[in-house]
Amino acid sequence: MLTIFLNLRMLLLIAFTACSGLLFAYPRQTPTEHCTGVYVGKNLSASGNVLIGQCGDESSSHWIEVVPRCEHGPDAVFEVGAGAEARFSGKRTSIPQAEVTNRYLTVRYSEYEGFEKPLENGGVNEHQVAVIDVWAPSRDELREMTPRLQKGLSYSDEARVAMERARTAREAVQIIGSLIDRYGHSTYGGNTHIVADTLEGWIIEEFAGGEKLWVAVRLGPDDIKVIRPGFIEQIPSDYKENPNYDGSDNLISFAVEKGWYDPASGRAFNVSEVYESDVDKDTPGHQAYDQDVANGERFLRERAPEITIGDIMSLFKQRPYSNRATKYGQVTELRAGLPRELFRLWIALGPPETSIFLPFYLGVSNVPIQYREHRYLTRGESERSSLPRERQGQETTDYAYRIFDRLYMLVDEHYEKFYPEVRETFSAVEQKLLAEQDSVEQTALILLKAARQDLAENYLTDYTGTTALKGLKMADTIARSLQARTEALFGIQELPGADK
Repeated sequence: MLTIFLNLRMLLLIAFTACSGLLFAYPRQTPTEHCTGVYVGKNLSASGNVLIGQCGDESSSHWIEVVPRCEHGPDAVFEVGAGAEARFSGKRTSIPQAEVTNRYLTVRYSEYEGFEKPLENGGVNEHQVAVIDVWAPSRDELREMTPRLQKGLSYSDEARVAMERARTAREAVQIIGSLIDRYGHSTYGGNTHIVADTLEGWIIEEFAGGEKLWVAVRLGPDDIKVIRPGFIEQIPSDYKENPNYDGSDNLISFAVEKGWYDPASGRAFNVSEVYESDVDKDTPGHQAYDQDVANGERFLRERAPEITIGDIMSLFKQRPYSNRATKYGQVTELRAGLPRELFRLWIALGPPETSIFLPFYLGVSNVPIQYREHRYLTRGESERSSLPRERQGQETTDYAYRIFDRLYMLVDEHYEKFYPEVRETFSAVEQKLLAEQDSVEQTALILLKAARQDLAENYLTDYTGTTALKGLKMADTIARSLQARTEALFGIQELPGADK
């Protein structure tokens, strides 16, 4: 009887999943802290534009920031790299700053693997170059040979300089690669970025080991790519002369020197086989990542050539792409011919499964204070006895990330009971927001064409802020309702070992 009951529950869950447009759904799970990235070429999207998105898994504080365009003096520098407290310890160093840095929109966070805040995985800049970041574990030998006090740019620094300096995706690869060539890469074990513009995308992978190893491959208009983790496979031996590839000069020669690759074998150089982790490749855990990628790409290919922003949002709301470790999602559509004020990043601040993807425009003067930096989950804040006066007011406000995070915990506690209604409600809100963006943009365009940039900025700031606060209020209302119902139906679960 129990088996029949459980099977019926699973059938009901699968039925709900299919009706909701989901690929699959999972019960409660252990956090994995494994990001997911997506690229869709312009020939496969409904709008004819490149789509790019990411789920970020970093257990720390998260907030949204509009980074202004800035001019810097000829001697300006900024610090990069890992500190002594990082998982792979390093020495912070200074590199020259560009004379002019781009305006861009990003999600920042307070910590990952001991790197110093603020950290970021990219976003979208004023030239409509987008960047995302996803883990990619290097092989054991590379991690073990990483210098104790490594130097060079971290994954976050690389995303930042791409946002600050690049005008195209190809240029972003060249910027990241040239800086690694000159200063090195400070690793946490291996990493990839996807960079994209209105025409194409690139995957660039940076390896552990302190040998300044990196490689990049182009993604074209007919490509769909889901990375979890970000792996690059075969590349040609003439990758430095091939317009679809790039990489460090020593990419192949170092592998030959270490005995990891023999050119005389006749086999093509396979980056995954040579430089990426082979640990647990035959275990169910590793196979699950392969299946995650296959499922995600199948989900998108079934919708090609009519893939939409909403499809990527839907993918990111599915488990395992969204889990307890997933702290935000971001998706953007890279559209040619628009003024930079209308470049838009859809952001779910909090686990995407129980967060609303909200539109944030590059042309805003600020974001609501509830979506800015707060103390929640920031390392070291618990040791401070008081706040500086200038921070007191901000800390009294509701914190968007905290509210969406709390909602996730309430839903996850009784997933089959609560998730269907949250999913249905938030999907309806997102569809409404997607439908109204044409009107928002047309209004802003009228103001911009009338040379009233000030009014366009005010309008976009007011619209973005109002929309973000409405979404936050809805999430808070639902969370309070679920807490009351949890108390009534199930009781509140105490911490293990709590005093009775």
